[in-house]
Order: sequence, then structure tokens, then C-alpha cells
Amino acid sequence: MADVNGTIFQYFHWYTPNNGSLWHSAAERAADLAQAGFSAIWLPPAYKGMNGVNDVGYAVYDLYDLGEFPQKGTVRTKYGTKKQFLAAVNTVQEQGLQVYADTVLNHRIGGDAPEKIRATPFAQHDRLTPLGPPEEIQSYTHFHFPGRKNKYSSFKWYWQHFNAVDYNHNKPDSLDTIYLLEGKQFDDQVVVEHGNFAYLMGCDVDYENKAVRDELVAWGKWMLDTSGVDGFRLDAIKHISAWFFPEWIAEMRQHAQRDLFFLGEYWNPKLSTLEQYIDNTDGKMCVFDVPLHYKFHLASRSGDRFEMWHLLDQTLMQKRPTQAVTFVENHDSQPLQALESVVEPWFKPLAYAIILLRREGYPCVFYADYYGANYEDRGQDGQLHKIHLPSHRWIIDKFMHARQNYAYGEQYDYFDHPNTIGWTRLGNNEHPQAMAVIMTNGSDGHKWMEVGRPNAEFYDLTEHIDTPIYTNEWGWGEFKCRGGSVSVWIEKTG
Repeated sequence: MADVNGTIFQYFHWYTPNNGSLWHSAAERAADLAQAGFSAIWLPPAYKGMNGVNDVGYAVYDLYDLGEFPQKGTVRTKYGTKKQFLAAVNTVQEQGLQVYADTVLNHRIGGDAPEKIRATPFAQHDRLTPLGPPEEIQSYTHFHFPGRKNKYSSFKWYWQHFNAVDYNHNKPDSLDTIYLLEGKQFDDQVVVEHGNFAYLMGCDVDYENKAVRDELVAWGKWMLDTSGVDGFRLDAIKHISAWFFPEWIAEMRQHAQRDLFFLGEYWNPKLSTLEQYIDNTDGKMCVFDVPLHYKFHLASRSGDRFEMWHLLDQTLMQKRPTQAVTFVENHDSQPLQALESVVEPWFKPLAYAIILLRREGYPCVFYADYYGANYEDRGQDGQLHKIHLPSHRWIIDKFMHARQNYAYGEQYDYFDHPNTIGWTRLGNNEHPQAMAVIMTNGSDGHKWMEVGRPNAEFYDLTEHIDTPIYTNEWGWGEFKCRGGSVSVWIEKTG
């Protein structure tokens, strides 16, 4: 995808209003997003969550209910109805954009009836040492979807289809305990945090159970046939056995008989862990460049103390560029969320220049960074906080224009100063104009860089600097940027 300078737009954030209008607004804005240069839209989970219209979509109740059935107190989801969802997908695709469906295969929450089960208690922070002997618990592990009445699938979930749960009706206050169900074990080939981090929340899906695997394959095929989406964003993959995904992805591609894109969310800041996962899944999917995000977070909090020449070190963008989906912020990292790791507003233009104007990676732009967002919620301190996320659309649109028209050809890097870094793109036959990008987290910056255009005039696309720059007879120029800012210099023609 990076070969054609594709760009994903994440069309939601955690606090998207629950008024059922998102599918409609995605359809309305599709033409503008295509015009801006985006090539794909990542939509939030379209199926019913346990909290009805208040559910972002990650507390999965029924994968087959796309806002069609009276379940969990509502027909529509937070984002709208099934009819609106399918219409939005169709409209977006008519504008030439792909659609990626957000999908959670790890767990189910909000079961319809409790079951009595024997289970062994474990502490959340230690999945290797039992807290005590097996005991009888009662948990909501039976899902029979009364509102759907067997439409699309007659599969019912029972405790045998899960590994572990975190709710015991006999001890409703034991919130820090998880229960490994009788005869089960935690999944293998998962992240080793807490000894074994297969369990995340709710009723943890048992991938050793063939009936479960068959049902998830059947659902994936149904989703492709029903919606016509072009791929999947797969949530919480570090909690699911790595061996499952090559099998599932192969089934999806075989069924669709067309190119599909798969993106996995493996939230870990360590490059070696992500590389190992990519290898364990036979390179079948891209993953988010979480290490790069944390570099952005740290840089934005550190001011000129952060050494910019190390910004790309130990990132997927640097080491596995063809499988890296790069991002600045998302719904998990935004303020007041569990993985909060904010990139401060002053640094976001620099970060977006990095992911949008270099040749490595498949970049993803966050809804709240583009359109802005205002919301309030309680933080980890228990206090209510009002959050304002400013729109960076003006500068992102500038970068998108440069990405579509100038970010091609050879790339020369100048990561040779602790505060001021830059690179140039020399263009290709279809896009012959050269480009130079320079940024600094300190005072005003300048740097001699080669653009391969002797005696040429360059102007600052960002409009931060009015005076043009001229290259010398060897095609080098001294490019400049304002303090704590980025400038994108484009070769002037005509």
C-alpha cells in the first residue's frame, strides 16, 4: 500500500457521540476525504456491544448484530443501524476508498444466562500461581442471542467455548480475580506479561475449541459477504494464540477471492516483541508501530531535551517498514483512556510529517487530530476532566497534498543533529518535483540538504516561512524551519 502512498483515516475516537450518526457522517465526508488524498477508512466495530448505544464496540456481545435486532436495549449501535452501516461502506467505496472493519475476536461480554462451572482463581497480575483450589462459580457464559433468533447463525456460546472469566456471581466483589475454567488452560503463543496475558476481559474465547474456530471463520465469511469490506483491523491480538491468525486470514482470502488488508493491534512498545509476532504469524498482517507512537509521546513531553536524531531508532518504521502502520494518536492513547500516552499538540505537526512524508510505513490519521474533539470523563485520579483536542486539519491537508504529489523517489536522510532533522525526496518520472522536509524541537533550524535540482527555487508549503530558498549549482540548499516546527519545501516549476 505504501508504494502508492496510501493513507488510512481512523473514522472515530473513543468519545464519538452516541447519537447514531457516525455511519451517516462517514458517508457524507467520504468525498472530501478522498479529495484530501486518503485511500482507506477504518471504521469502528459495527456490531452490538453489551452496553448498547453507549458501547464503543470492544465489549463484544453479538458479532452478527450490526444494528438490526432488539438486543441490549437497542436496535441500533452507538454508530447507527445495519442499513446505515452498509450504505456507508458502499458510499465510501464508491469514492475510491477501501473500508477496514474493526473486529474483536478475543472475548464476549454480557451473556444472556449464567452457568455454574468449576474454576481455579488467579490474580490478574499473576496467571501462573493459583490463589487457591478449584471452586464452583457462577458466571454469564451462555450467549443465545434471543433478539436475533438464530438468524445468520444458530451457534450458541456456552462455558465450554471459553477459557476464563472475570465475574463470579458467588463473589461479585472479587474484581481482581480471574477464573480459569475447569479442564482449560490459558492460550499459548500470547504475550508473556503477567506470566500469560491470554486473558484480557469478559469471557475469554478458547481457540483450542474447533467449534469456536469454525464459528469465527463462518462469521468472517459472513461479514465479507454482507458488508463487502476490504479488510479487518484486528483488536487485542497479543491476547490471542498467534497460530490462529494465519489460518483465519487464509480462510478469509480464499473466500473473498480478492485482495484483503489485515491490520493487527499488538500494543507493545518493544520492537523485538512486534518483530517476533510478525514472524510467528508468517507476515500475514501489518501491525501498528507502537514504538514510534511512544517516541512521539516522549518527544512531545521532553521539548528540546529529546534527541531527534534517534526518533526512528527501534521502530517498525525503521526495521519492518512494509508491515508498519504508523500513527500519531488513536482512541486507546487519547486523553483519559487506559493506554493514555498523549502526543502534545505542538509536536503533532512534526509527527504527522514523519508518518506522511517519508517512504516507510502505511500511515493512519486519527479522527480527533483531523476534526478536533471535545469531551469530558473521569481520569485515573477519579476527577472529572474536560478535554479539548484541537484540529490539525489545515496542516495535515498540506502534508496529504505533499504526500500525493511530491513524496516519491529516492529519500536522503539528514538525522545528524540532536534537535534539527530532515530528509529529501527526489521525485520520480510521474512526480518529478523534489521536496525537502526539515523540523526541529528546539530553536529555529537550518540544514544543508541535497535535492538534486541545481539552481532551483523552493517554497514552503506550510507557509511558515515566506522567503523562497534557492539551491546551488550542485543541487544543495540550506533549508530552514521555525523553532518547534516543521517546514515542507517544494520545488517551484513554471
